[in-house]
Amino acid sequence: MNTAPLTAPQSTPTASAQSELAKESRMGAVGQENAQREIRRISLAHYAERKAEIAQQLWDASVDVGFFQIVDHGIALDRVREAFAMSERFFALPDAVKAQYPHQKANNVGWESKAQVRPSTGTPDQKESYQITRPHMDGLWPSEAELAGFRATLLAFEAQCWGVGMQVLSCFADRLGFASDFFTGAHDPASDQYQSTLRLLHYYAIPPEAQAQLGLWRAGAHTDFDCLTLLFQRPGQGGLQVCPGKEMDSQAWTSVEPDEAAITCNIGDMLMRWSDDQLPSNFHRVKNPVPGEFMGSRYSLAFFCQANRDAVIEGPGRKYPAITAGDYLKQRVAANFKPY
Repeated sequence: MNTAPLTAPQSTPTASAQSELAKESRMGAVGQENAQREIRRISLAHYAERKAEIAQQLWDASVDVGFFQIVDHGIALDRVREAFAMSERFFALPDAVKAQYPHQKANNVGWESKAQVRPSTGTPDQKESYQITRPHMDGLWPSEAELAGFRATLLAFEAQCWGVGMQVLSCFADRLGFASDFFTGAHDPASDQYQSTLRLLHYYAIPPEAQAQLGLWRAGAHTDFDCLTLLFQRPGQGGLQVCPGKEMDSQAWTSVEPDEAAITCNIGDMLMRWSDDQLPSNFHRVKNPVPGEFMGSRYSLAFFCQANRDAVIEGPGRKYPAITAGDYLKQRVAANFKPY
């Protein structure tokens, strides 16, 4: 167990956070395409019997690219499609209705639109989103009259995402020398400190007058703050690209094609720190479609495995000072986002 004393909470971004911000501010160029890089597909079938093999595959893919796709993950395709349908119904509501459930930055819950300005672009991401973080949802659920079944459907889907995420993180725990259930305990959904989040995302359709503006990103280049991200994409609604940190200077981007049978996963900043930088959190973005590609709305679902606020982040080699996950996220958000 990590028992080192905690440093005092810091209200301003640390030198480490500022360093990450400086890196991100350099990632706004169009760059070039690297279609040769492999985004590995890893099966979770027969997980208990194959765990050591799966753990090796996950580790190799993560160290190499920081992104991978998992299949045979146990979430039925009709459940994924049901969650997407609920998401689309929510975003189709009038803005005046969605505004009744406003984003609360401190708790990462509720609805927001064009609210994130990335250091890599200086412009707001062209999307709206709705965040679900279990302990902080009072007053933020659409009513049954507005959206029947929304709450029950998405809470059930969130729980399934959590289960898959904990399987993957258990593999990383084994490789890092922690107990197999180490990260499961650090992401306990029964705790009022729980801060893992299911995020519904709607990227706006590209209007005709903007379709030639290659500098307008649907989501600018960034890393995720969490331990592990699980992303669900719809067929025909691509745009996700990844650039490993070792190729930052050349900005060589690889597209991750959507496949509704697969969950695209990536390592986040929190796990990079927890692993003493053995597992890289790499840059990714959502690019605009180019002429000839689908220009309509893009929907995705993301589950962020973020350790409970009171969980202590400290790597096996104690490369960095111990810090709570709550304080860590505050620092990262403070360094990366400004109001628009």
